[in-house]
Amino acid sequence: MAAGCQSPPKAPPAPTAAASTADRVVVLKSRRLLELLHAGNVLDSFPIALGREPFGPKQQQGDGRTPEGVYQIDYRSMQTKYTRALHISYPDENDRARAQAMNADPGGAIFIHGLPNDYGPSDPPQWYKDWTEGCISVGNLAIVKIWDEVPDGTPVEIRP
Repeated sequence: MAAGCQSPPKAPPAPTAAASTADRVVVLKSRRLLELLHAGNVLDSFPIALGREPFGPKQQQGDGRTPEGVYQIDYRSMQTKYTRALHISYPDENDRARAQAMNADPGGAIFIHGLPNDYGPSDPPQWYKDWTEGCISVGNLAIVKIWDEVPDGTPVEIRP
């Protein structure tokens, strides 16, 4: 299995686009912030935790880095060890080519997800440190809102 968070089974369909639904997700790694945008306006923003090696783009499986680039939400799951999880379409063609040039596996199973299920609905302060294998983690209350506001197919831009 690819590196990253466990790849859960697919969930029921995502919400359909509406006026208050995000049409873009922007992740600002250096600011540890995820923004939901609609028509260029920020609808909401959430603090995030990243891979345990947060600087630079993901290069290969097991490096603990969070990818950088433009991807999309391609499926979601509630059958996971995290509250909810939205899969990001990493690796793309460029990521695979970069890894191949290094004779490495690019990894995969990169998600925007909540905290582990045993945390409950409140977010303990210690989760803000970078702890994932390359995923983007938000609080449990935040992932419910993101789940409701971000349809499958939404672009996800991950910036340094």
